[in-house]
Amino acid sequence: MSPISYKDSGVDLDLYEQAMQRLPGLMARTKTPRVMDLTGGFAGLFRLQGDGRKYEDPVLVSGTDGVGTKLKVAIAAGQFKTVGIDLVAMCVNDCLCLGAEPLFFLDYIALGKDDPNLIADLVEGVSEGCTQGGMALLGGETAIMPDVYGTGDFDMAGFAVGVAERSHLVDGSAIQPGDVAIGLAASGFHSNGYSLLRKVVFERAGLKPSDQIDALGCTVGEALLRPTTIYVPTVRSVLESHREDVHGMAHITGGGLAENIERILPENTRVTLNRSAWTPTDVDDWLVSLGHVEPDEMDRVFNRGVGFVLLVSGKSADDILAKLNGQDTLAWRIGEVQAGDKGVEIR
Repeated sequence: MSPISYKDSGVDLDLYEQAMQRLPGLMARTKTPRVMDLTGGFAGLFRLQGDGRKYEDPVLVSGTDGVGTKLKVAIAAGQFKTVGIDLVAMCVNDCLCLGAEPLFFLDYIALGKDDPNLIADLVEGVSEGCTQGGMALLGGETAIMPDVYGTGDFDMAGFAVGVAERSHLVDGSAIQPGDVAIGLAASGFHSNGYSLLRKVVFERAGLKPSDQIDALGCTVGEALLRPTTIYVPTVRSVLESHREDVHGMAHITGGGLAENIERILPENTRVTLNRSAWTPTDVDDWLVSLGHVEPDEMDRVFNRGVGFVLLVSGKSADDILAKLNGQDTLAWRIGEVQAGDKGVEIR
């Protein structure tokens, strides 16, 4: 019986090394002053203090997520450079909801077969997302698992860590009647609802990723692969100028506006949203035009054009809205907080 190698079992270590050689440059572009140099080693090092930061009672804020079946669209379209941005966004926007300053990010990529070009494209997106979010890409893991993933299949997970002074945490407890809901525009579907999207677009409508959508001026693949907006620079600027006036924040992901806003509401407070106060994204309108999904289901699954919500003091709402729109951020006054049974109503 002839000897068997790791390559015979589906893992090519030479290809793996080729992929790893392309990653240090992508990590280096995200380096921040508090990343500590380390030759070799098995983990990354990050200083909590330094670079002018001094904390009295620091709290680490962490979040983890994936990209979901949006990856199936990327595979079908053969486009892999933006889903890494989605990965970072899904994690760091969650941490941002607590008022955290993002610090660093770790990623995990699992594939069915070694593919240096695919790995480089995925990490390029992660690197870009970290740059947008002001985080260091501190490390990661790439696993080749041929018996778990089929050829061409892969999955991604991410892990973000931030920090906030304990006294500056934004946990929703300060939300009160009279507060105003400000919505920040989404870029598209972000990274939620893609099992339903694929069912509607590819199965019911019979479209392909390469098909042109005249109303959008792009292909189906391009429309569905628009990366999730990273709200860190915009929201952090508001926190720097109006920290005491920001009472709660919600990242609008799976569950839509109602479920994600309700998560942060104190008891005996409710939010009423005015649907006519904001403009849905063009891709949202396009999906509606395809039919097949009832309006209530659209509300439950998709962000409907609003990717992030701030609940702010009524007296400062106009100033905050002006600041947001002055940064080329599309934002709207979309509702208000009232006394009543805890919940969210969209009218």
